[in-house]
Amino acid sequence: MVEMKLERRDFLRGLAALGLSGALPLPALARAAGGDWPMVRAVLDSLAPAKLPGLAGAIGRGTASADFLFAGTLAKDSATKIDIDTLWRVYSMTKPITGMAAMMLIEDGKLKLDQNIADFIPGFAAPKVMIDPDKSLDSRPSKAPITVRNLLTHTAGLGYSIITKGPLLDAYNRLGILPGQVSRQKMPGVPYFPTAPSLAEFADRLATLPLIADPGVKWSYSISLDLLGRVIELASGKSFDGFLQERIFDPLGMTSTYWQVPADQAHRLVTNHFATAVGLIPVDPGATSIYLDKPPFPFGGAGLVMSARDYDRFLLMLAGQGAVDGKRIMKVETVKLGMSNLLPPGADTAGTFADGQGFGAGGRVVIAATPGGQGIGTYGWAGAAATIAWVDPVRGVRASGFAQYMPDAVYGFPKEFAKAVYADLA
Repeated sequence: MVEMKLERRDFLRGLAALGLSGALPLPALARAAGGDWPMVRAVLDSLAPAKLPGLAGAIGRGTASADFLFAGTLAKDSATKIDIDTLWRVYSMTKPITGMAAMMLIEDGKLKLDQNIADFIPGFAAPKVMIDPDKSLDSRPSKAPITVRNLLTHTAGLGYSIITKGPLLDAYNRLGILPGQVSRQKMPGVPYFPTAPSLAEFADRLATLPLIADPGVKWSYSISLDLLGRVIELASGKSFDGFLQERIFDPLGMTSTYWQVPADQAHRLVTNHFATAVGLIPVDPGATSIYLDKPPFPFGGAGLVMSARDYDRFLLMLAGQGAVDGKRIMKVETVKLGMSNLLPPGADTAGTFADGQGFGAGGRVVIAATPGGQGIGTYGWAGAAATIAWVDPVRGVRASGFAQYMPDAVYGFPKEFAKAVYADLA
């Protein structure tokens, strides 16, 4: 069976991406009326269906309507074409949405940027830091509390099961500190550990474990946006998913955004794949996807499935500095703050995959512009299954690209899509 050729190392490479980042003729690419994007079209055209079943892109100038481009089908064995209603697993592109939800509570006066999260979760009142992470969980008292800013910017000293190693990874697995999902399939050589059953239990279990570094000192990709979901619901007095629905999804008309895809919408969900030495392996077909099940809790760092149209609505709100179609859901200053570099003094991204850039409310912030590329202040993030999105206030463009394979570096779609957008702008 082809599934047996999916090796453990291939699966682990795919998981490690969980936080990161003969073609169809042109008539097969559909887009809304508007500007032309020949370089973007060429990228889509070069990959689908020869290498990937289907792709999509959405690009908008300023606050104008986006142009949508599509190529291919939902799966290799599907005749259903990708369109504006197709559903994509956006994984870590959930993080900026969670980050902006926290910014709304800061605007409301229910949270403060540098507030100790122990005000909401008492278990974090006396955090500890591991002395020798490679050997044991032995720890010392932390030199600083964990703040909301730390959670927004991955400087809380938390780990991530896709990156963390040693005793802390063992503890994360044992306690179900695993806020993410990939497939119903059991992967060879990868043991199964159940995720904590609720967001409250997740946060309380996490509070019993030491940190990898003192808060505010080190940028380290983490589960901090998942923990922030618990802070959001305690600060707001609403469930985390309920708060996002009320304050972001409903006001923006994001009607195809789900933590659990309804059974009657499964026909819109693309298949996700692993790219391996033996080719593209389907690991989560849309018709039987794990996303049709209710997750243990809404994963604020990696849990959303949504359409290209819906993610563009979120980006459009950011491009409009908090307003869409005359409806304001955030103040201008709140959006600007969330899209600014919020890293604590002394913390930077040197040596990480965000090297040389800043970090805002759940997303990277460009602080060193590339000639002909993203301008200073560009804000956004990418997802494990080769999705990417950003808003560039300087160049006046917002864009999002969608594929469904892991790890994303195999075909390079996110990077090639971004380069093509700026080639077309030039």
